[in-house]
Amino acid sequence: MKRVLVVLLLIIMGRVIHAQKIAYSEPERGDYRQTDFEIIGKVSNNFLIFENQRGYFTINIKDGDMKDKDRVQLDFLPNKIINSDFIAYPDFCYLFYQYQKKNIIYAMAAKIDGAGKIVGEPITMDTTEISFLAGNKIYSLINSDDKQSISLFKINSKNEDDFIVTTMLYNKAMEKMEKTTLHIPMPSRHDFLTEFQLSNSGNIIFLRAIQESENDKVQQLQLFQKKKGVEEVLSGYVQIGKVVLDDVRLKIDNYNNAYIITSFYSKSKRDNIEGLYAAVWDKAIDSISSISLIQFDENLRSEVKGDNNMKEAFNDLFIKNIIVRKDGGFLLSAESMFSTGRGGGYNRLDNMYGSPFLSPMDYYMFPYGYGYGSPWNRYNSMGQSTRYNAQNILVLSVEKTGNIAWAKVITKNQYDDETDDLISYSLLNTGDNIHFLFNQQERRMQLLTSQTISPSGGLARNPTLKNISTGYDIMARYGKQTGQRQIIFPCIYRNYLCFAKLDL
Repeated sequence: MKRVLVVLLLIIMGRVIHAQKIAYSEPERGDYRQTDFEIIGKVSNNFLIFENQRGYFTINIKDGDMKDKDRVQLDFLPNKIINSDFIAYPDFCYLFYQYQKKNIIYAMAAKIDGAGKIVGEPITMDTTEISFLAGNKIYSLINSDDKQSISLFKINSKNEDDFIVTTMLYNKAMEKMEKTTLHIPMPSRHDFLTEFQLSNSGNIIFLRAIQESENDKVQQLQLFQKKKGVEEVLSGYVQIGKVVLDDVRLKIDNYNNAYIITSFYSKSKRDNIEGLYAAVWDKAIDSISSISLIQFDENLRSEVKGDNNMKEAFNDLFIKNIIVRKDGGFLLSAESMFSTGRGGGYNRLDNMYGSPFLSPMDYYMFPYGYGYGSPWNRYNSMGQSTRYNAQNILVLSVEKTGNIAWAKVITKNQYDDETDDLISYSLLNTGDNIHFLFNQQERRMQLLTSQTISPSGGLARNPTLKNISTGYDIMARYGKQTGQRQIIFPCIYRNYLCFAKLDL
């Protein structure tokens, strides 16, 4: 009997040991701050990473153990590109880029295989004539959840009362399906357009946020739909009531043919956050089917507040992830983020719209630039001594009826000076659980930590991940999921850039 127990124990231990594996790549040459990078994903069993070192563009090919297989120079790219985007498929990926030649902005697409080589010739998606040197991108790119539809769009805001939105729809083979010019009325100069989304059926959805003055909170919303095959844009107002909104987010529910609109709300424009606003737009009836105002109770305030007092418990929370469910509900996560320092601090009331830590929407309007969110970047553009803080994560499960099924708080307290690279988290959705991966400081070391939440709301605080080598600082916030239980992180090793693949 003892022998049987010993054997069983060894089997269990073996499974635990092999349940997690981490592999590191060799450090890159040059200071990591001088390298722009993007983790493309897993293509033909290789891991592709795009790197730009001062105009030298390459795709770094790595095998399953993160060993270097090849480094392919993208010599078809011009010396300077304005931006780059990628969409990865199992056996190829698309590189989308923009560049300026004289007074013309070119929006291009190139097909890349799993060996990092271009397939065919780059495709010109669209061009725009301008009269200035563009420092920011003119076009923005979105894709549907199933990656079968791709949309390129630009916004001309020269006329403040009438924004011209030009949209182009492509299929997976990069065949242009349609090109449409939309006129979006903007009665107030303080109004702005929120994030654009593309449904699996090829419909483009976005919101117009209406506010009384600059740096104000949102007091009304208007939803716009550009349906595939239809020239005109359809619109309808979304009722808010007597509350005001902040950090409005839009998510398409392709399972239930609906659009989910969420935001934190307060009672007045300078008041504290009271709860969550959630509205569902039913595509079948082209109108709102439900609206919920979910007020947070005192127990949740006490769990979330961190360094804040009870009244201000939710003021530093910003929505980061929305995961839709097949039953019509959704999961929402929000993180507490703010900065302090001699150069001044940032909080919700300082920012025009959205979290100062989230990636910008980059919906730059031609000919004037308009960005979403981040006044900072990896190079600490704020200059003076700044401390970046990322604290507790609030996770809510919202039912189809608009009620909260459960609410959980992942407790953490992260900070860093001059850069926000090593704070915040990545989310890994394995189907059976949602994994929140982030650094926690222990004995002057940054150690990667995992906490998981089950569909029923069970929260597990897992032990610190094993096999994390010392000397590697993982930039968890930039992680990208590349498999059901797999994620790749960029890392810093002695001020050099490298990458780590984590298999759970």
